[in-house]
Amino acid sequence: MGNVKPKLVKRTAKMLVEMHPDAFTTDFEFNKRKVAELLDISSEMLRNQIAGYVTRLVKRQKLIEQKLAMRQEITMTDEEEYIKRIEGFTS
Repeated sequence: MGNVKPKLVKRTAKMLVEMHPDAFTTDFEFNKRKVAELLDISSEMLRNQIAGYVTRLVKRQKLIEQKLAMRQEITMTDEEEYIKRIEGFTS
């Protein structure tokens, strides 16, 4: 696959994800149908490019959310260990 270059595709996909954040998934076929519902696009190629970029954005968002969740878990674990060490010294 190649890179998505047209500004129209990127701008439209970002607008759709911002306006309907829960409407899209990481499944291209589902997103293709959803883009067709939300927009009146006569070109199949343009619809597919927008749906593909929407899929890419959603995957990237989910990956970022997972990384943030992992960081929070690590931070919580570190804090709990720190508290246990302090309690061990004061006892």
